[in-house]
Amino acid sequence: MKKVLPVIFLLVGLGAGIGAGVMLSPSESKEAAKQEKAEKSKEKPAKVKDGKAGENDKPSDYEYLKLTKQFVVPVVDSERIEALVTMSLSLEITPGMTEAFYAVEPKLRDGFLQVMFDHANTGGFDGAFTESDNLKVLRKALLETARRDLGDDVSQVLIMSVSRQDV
Repeated sequence: MKKVLPVIFLLVGLGAGIGAGVMLSPSESKEAAKQEKAEKSKEKPAKVKDGKAGENDKPSDYEYLKLTKQFVVPVVDSERIEALVTMSLSLEITPGMTEAFYAVEPKLRDGFLQVMFDHANTGGFDGAFTESDNLKVLRKALLETARRDLGDDVSQVLIMSVSRQDV
């Protein structure tokens, strides 16, 4: 029973994380409305002041893509699951990379999970895991993984949320 219990906790936590991700993700109608609004704003002419376009009217240098599901990472200590860490990530990429991103998303998620497992196994999610230095190390490793799959079109990996639930 003691050997089965951590596996059960892992599966329950994974199911809860996936369920929360599905329930909290924006609906397709909201995404379509946002996309339509973005297209309309592109059609508007730039405001000219003293012969220069307004600062807020220039097209963005980056697009932000949210990975569709949360990541659930077990924190193991002494061969027992001590906690579950859930994370939501987004990528800052150059415009026009959306299709390439979705084409490699499964491979990207796998690489990100491996980085997070390594981070957990080295104690990255222990103690004050939200310290700037800890997250900087994790972001750097995630960025290297993203660039391996998508190239230099990825400028940053953004950690949108992180939480730890002790078991």
